[in-house]
Amino acid sequence: MERPVEVERLKDFAKQVFGALQGAVTAGMIHLGDRLGLYRALVQGPATSAELAARTGLDERWVREWLRQQGAARILEWDAGERFALSPEGRAVLADERHPAFGGGMFSNLPQTMAVLERLPEAFESGRGLPYDAFGPEGARGIERGFAPWTRAFLVPLAIPSLDGVRERLERGARVADVGCGAGVALLELARAFPRSEFHGFELSRFALARAEANRADAGLANVELHETRGEALPAEPGFDLVLSLDCLHDMTRPADVAAAVRRALRPDGTWFVADIKGRGSFAADVEKNPMAALMYGMSVLSCMSSALSEPGGAGLGTLGLPESALRALGDAAGFTRFRALDLGHPVNAFYELRP
Repeated sequence: MERPVEVERLKDFAKQVFGALQGAVTAGMIHLGDRLGLYRALVQGPATSAELAARTGLDERWVREWLRQQGAARILEWDAGERFALSPEGRAVLADERHPAFGGGMFSNLPQTMAVLERLPEAFESGRGLPYDAFGPEGARGIERGFAPWTRAFLVPLAIPSLDGVRERLERGARVADVGCGAGVALLELARAFPRSEFHGFELSRFALARAEANRADAGLANVELHETRGEALPAEPGFDLVLSLDCLHDMTRPADVAAAVRRALRPDGTWFVADIKGRGSFAADVEKNPMAALMYGMSVLSCMSSALSEPGGAGLGTLGLPESALRALGDAAGFTRFRALDLGHPVNAFYELRP
């Protein structure tokens, strides 16, 4: 017999559902705050709506309502006189793109991400997802801004020294490939730090590659070359000392083929450095151990799994679909014989060193 509706449970469930809607609306307001420079203007100090409007050149009435929403959502601090402030932690997460905790970039492509909801019913019916470039140029920019802070702060000083003998090889002069290089942030950080080495970025997305080309031109680096191609199309001869795959394997339609291509392209003493989302290997473990599991499964439907199913026969791993056990299996099948998990203290990503 079906359990009847209980009033208190009904209230709790409705609160949970509309709390989710409130979170979605707040995310939209964070997008506006980032896009309009409102958080950056608050770094100058607490402000009333009139003062913040004067700082930004925006209309006071619109600024007032935005401030009140952000105060009600506890994103901003405020007092009885409706003077709003961004806490030091708020500055790090929402205003300072140099801080490794900066997360505002994750909201910059929110409209493009949510817009694919109109196209997803067809995907649910057909099984076919949307390619990475379905999000347009702003999608590539959002991914760049989202992942760049940690990469710029920690890749060279923390991640590279954790790999056995790699830093020394890069200092002497090595050949490096970044498979799924995106906007080229990691590639350019390495190229600056190790001018004797040569760096090759391989990327399928034309929008990401356009950003990588622009970033390379701005950096003025001569030891970087970009290639518009798939990861499976790596050169067949073993010529690379180091291959990177950072936050991209789970998005790929054929990650097993990419792993095999990386193995062929690596020298016998080379290294494959992989960063990917911390999956736990089961839904129950993901929910138990990851407080952002609901967000990640949702982003998988909107983006990651969709991309991984964008071609017939796509693997469809999804955001949490590449736990350590799955990557070990990919490495074994591709011919890697040594595997090491690295603890770099990242709250979201896991890191691995694979060798032939």
